[in-house]
Formats: sequence, C-alpha cells, structure tokens
Amino acid sequence: MSQLLRAVGLLVVLLMAHANAAEKLRLVADPWPPFTDALLLNGGLATDIVNTALRRAGYTTLYEQVPWARAMLGLSQGRHDVLINAWFSEERTKIGQFSAEYLLNRVRLIKRRESTIGTLTHEQLHKYMIAVVRGYAYSPAFDSDTLLQKVPVQNFSTAIRMLAAERVDLTLEDEYVARYNLAMEPDEVRDRVEFLPGSLSENSLHILVSLKNPHHEKIVADFDREIAAMKADGTYDELLRLHGLQAPPEL
Repeated sequence: MSQLLRAVGLLVVLLMAHANAAEKLRLVADPWPPFTDALLLNGGLATDIVNTALRRAGYTTLYEQVPWARAMLGLSQGRHDVLINAWFSEERTKIGQFSAEYLLNRVRLIKRRESTIGTLTHEQLHKYMIAVVRGYAYSPAFDSDTLLQKVPVQNFSTAIRMLAAERVDLTLEDEYVARYNLAMEPDEVRDRVEFLPGSLSENSLHILVSLKNPHHEKIVADFDREIAAMKADGTYDELLRLHGLQAPPEL
C-alpha cells in the first residue's frame, strides 16, 4: 500500500509540474513603438526584454496587442497577467503589482519651431494648451495639476499634427517614441516642430502584474531577478543593440 501511495503521490507531482509548465502568462501591451509593436522585431524592445526575462525565469508567454484602455481593463479583470509597458502611478497599484525599473523613459516637451516658447518652469506651463494622450501617465506633478490646460487625444500622431496646425501650443512624449514617430510624419509636420531644452520628467518603465493572478508576487520577484542577471551577463545590452537603441543625446 505504501508503494502505491508513493506512486500516486509521484504521479500527482508530475501532473502538477506538467500543468504549471503548460500554463502561459498572458502578456499584453498597446502599440508603442519602438518599445512595443507586433510589427517590430520580436514585438519591440520592451516586449523582447520582458519575454526574455520571463522565459529565463521558466515561464512561457502568450502576447496580445490591444489598445491601452482594453489592456488596462483586461489586467484589472484578470484576463491578462502582465502589462509589459507601465509607468508607475498609485492608481495602478489597485489592479497590479509593479516590478522594479527595467527601462528609463525621458519625457520631453515639443513646440512649433517658430514658437518663442523657451525653457519653462512647471507653473509657466499653465498658460499653454498641451495635447496629452488619453490615459497616459507622464509625471505625478503633471498628471495631478488641474490648472494645466490639457487637451486629451487618442495618440501621439494626433497630438503632433494638432501642434503643427496651431491647435495647441505644446505636446509631450518619451523622446525615443517621439523621434520614432516623427520620422513617419509628413515633412510639413516633422519640420514644424522641435524639442524644448531639458526634460519634463524621467519615468521608469515596469511590468505590471495583475493582482488577480495568485502568483503575482513570485512573477515580479522572478522577473526582477532575471533582469539583474541579464544586465550582469550582457544579455540586456545585447538586446539594446539588437533593436538599434542608443543612449539618448545629452540635453
């Protein structure tokens, strides 16, 4: 009988291990090139880094690309396990657990080239109309300031075209994202805009793991461990080079 019980116990363990190995983490992100985009190499830089770290930690992954609002809703409902590209905000901690930083985004203001707007303090921003992408978090001070004249838009392309058409005074975006998207805009848009000196903020990029996943703490710990290991063994830098991402120019 004891041998039979041991055999049954071993079978249960093997079945559980097989089930865990077959289970996939459901990754999600919105299109945000050059970081996340299904049309880019390995889904973009951020997707590649996150997938590599999670697979090194022993997870299998399934990636879905959806609009931002749907990605956040799916994470809050537990239909997705991991949001790939999240900037920190207190509000988001209600639906997910953040990892440590794995990339750094520098947000910069953009103006029309002929505009006389120069370096601005936060208070000086109050007198300008600023196009912002709906649902994005830029910095705590900027996001919470009700005196700012924010004009919500669907995406950066809409924002930059509104800026070029003189419908707003400023817009803002991560520098890498802005440069990537500006390269695809018509000359009459691209040539009319430029970055303001300095940066509004530097935002750390994280994964956000749904609190609906009972293993969210372990997933975050495993991810953070592997990111550190990737930086130590050169894998992280190799992925940066693979995606042609160089250090941003000095301000």
